[in-house]
Amino acid sequence: MSKMLNLTLKVWRQEGPDQPGRFETYTTTVADDASFLEMLDYVNEDLIANDQEPIAFDHDCREGICGSCGVMIDGQAHGPQKGTATCQLHMRKFDDGAQVTIEPWRAAGFPIIRDLSVNRAAFDRIIEAGGYISVSTGAAPEANMVPVPKDAADAAMDAAACIGCGACVAACPNSAANLFTAAKMQHLNLLPQGQAERWRRSEDMVETMEQFFGSCTNHGECQEACPTELSIDFIAMMNRDYLKAKFANRRRGGQPVS
Repeated sequence: MSKMLNLTLKVWRQEGPDQPGRFETYTTTVADDASFLEMLDYVNEDLIANDQEPIAFDHDCREGICGSCGVMIDGQAHGPQKGTATCQLHMRKFDDGAQVTIEPWRAAGFPIIRDLSVNRAAFDRIIEAGGYISVSTGAAPEANMVPVPKDAADAAMDAAACIGCGACVAACPNSAANLFTAAKMQHLNLLPQGQAERWRRSEDMVETMEQFFGSCTNHGECQEACPTELSIDFIAMMNRDYLKAKFANRRRGGQPVS
């Protein structure tokens, strides 16, 4: 049987990207089997009933798949439960009478849109820079025509687990996006289908990332905050491929080539 929790919430409120922000305090009573986002829904219902502006926050699938959700909860990206997105976090992780502080992702590369909602378009720019493979139009080839070593397939699947939520950036003291970029790069670089554009992809994605985010200094906070528990080993792979790409592309006249 569910237990009811009485909570005090300190929520960051900000009307727009150019407006000053501040913490507002709210109280709520919620069942411990509710998700964290459901709790915010209940708070918003009360605010709307009292003719107040609801709290803006990002969400979509609420199944830990889409990567839309994500807030700092008591200073931790996605909250106190490891390997869990905000939408998967349940209120049973909090004590009755607790005070919970809720903030948006804090990173220059993620400007605030409103309240807890941030603009993560910088991630899209990184993907556009090389997170794809070129394929011919027409019928799809038979899946088993290209042999893929099991070790490469397993590592690529691990990298592809990244949901692009931005927790790695928010948790990093430098606001670095290396874990995200490495995952999106390596799930292609590790496969035979991704070899044709490997060096161009490696150079373009890293240099696009550096336009928006800070540098990695191996704190490892990204790995701890990641809801899919991606390993920082992928960052080492990315760094290796980027160094090789600089030499490979320079040998071809300084122009990134596939």
